[in-house]
Amino acid sequence: MDIHFVCHDCGKKHHPRSLLWRCPCGGLLDVDQFTISFPFDEIKKRPATMWRYREALPFVSDSTVWEALTLGEGYTPIVPLDSKSPNILLKVEYMMPTLSFKDRGAAVLVAKAKALGVTKVIADSSGNAGTSLSAYASRAGMKCDIYVPESTSPKKVQQISAHGATVHRIPGNREATAHAVIEAIESNQGFYASHVYNPFFYQGTKTYAFEIFEQLNGEMPDVLFFPVGNGSLLLGAYYGFQELLRGGMIAKIPRFIAVQAEGCAPIAQAFRTGKKTAEPVVNTGTAAEGIAIAAPARHRQILDAIYATGGFVITAPKEKMEPVRRELASKGFYVEPTTAATYAGFLEYLAQAHNSTGNLPGFEPDAKVIIPLCGAGIKAN
Repeated sequence: MDIHFVCHDCGKKHHPRSLLWRCPCGGLLDVDQFTISFPFDEIKKRPATMWRYREALPFVSDSTVWEALTLGEGYTPIVPLDSKSPNILLKVEYMMPTLSFKDRGAAVLVAKAKALGVTKVIADSSGNAGTSLSAYASRAGMKCDIYVPESTSPKKVQQISAHGATVHRIPGNREATAHAVIEAIESNQGFYASHVYNPFFYQGTKTYAFEIFEQLNGEMPDVLFFPVGNGSLLLGAYYGFQELLRGGMIAKIPRFIAVQAEGCAPIAQAFRTGKKTAEPVVNTGTAAEGIAIAAPARHRQILDAIYATGGFVITAPKEKMEPVRRELASKGFYVEPTTAATYAGFLEYLAQAHNSTGNLPGFEPDAKVIIPLCGAGIKAN
């Protein structure tokens, strides 16, 4: 099996050995379809990590690379919100080695970079992706530079530094950080291990879909909520469900509902007007730093996934984030503000659907809903 990238715009294929982070035409890269399988009789005998789905991941001859790097990431539990809400399920993604779902993507991306002979990775992050990349890079024996906004939680910066990465704190917003790292990449300071641009990252986050399928014994949820900034979990899940659909294991993909922060919601703004592209917005401030992305690079793909599943985009009111964070804590789930925003978005959606005049699809009383808890509260200020 030889894996190739394919440009989302022009369709040209590139080998990962090129170390390109985007097509020369300016388009974004995806992993071209490759042969996969789901031998569930074997899968069920394997350790409870995301690597149980190895036949659906882009590894064959370099399988020993991921085996040396894995920290046991994946196969996070799915539990009810509480005893009164058996159909409102939480997938506890913060039960990961670095306490966020980003470990799914980072493990695959760093393993592929190692197989390609990369010795130094560089990335920009609001915190969690940088932490994950620094952990796996350290395990791989790679040098690592992480660029973060100066407003990033000190706890996340400390965690990144603890893994041996060099942290660059950039004045200004998240977009200023992205510009700084691209300047570094273009001056050949390292391999751009971007959780936004590098398509191998989504090969890790797609295992979120495989786990839901297996953990619910093939019974698909009706609705899935996702926090959306750059969309790495939503897009990965969409790719994973597409592969399950093509394999004949599911009849349809669940409805995707994206949650954005009220102070920074370009995807929501586009969706409200029926557009297939999102224009950059001004980030007016939000505690949900993980989804505070004013100009998401993969905005077209995010909107495509939402439209294709009959989904919706909701914004989480900023005044609701801390109260619902306390509510989740009272139920045993201690989460960071970005995860609280996801749950606040879920509650806002229910409230709007209840009061809707018909333009907002509601839930049947017995609808099965899954909400990811993406980051642990201990990471936040």
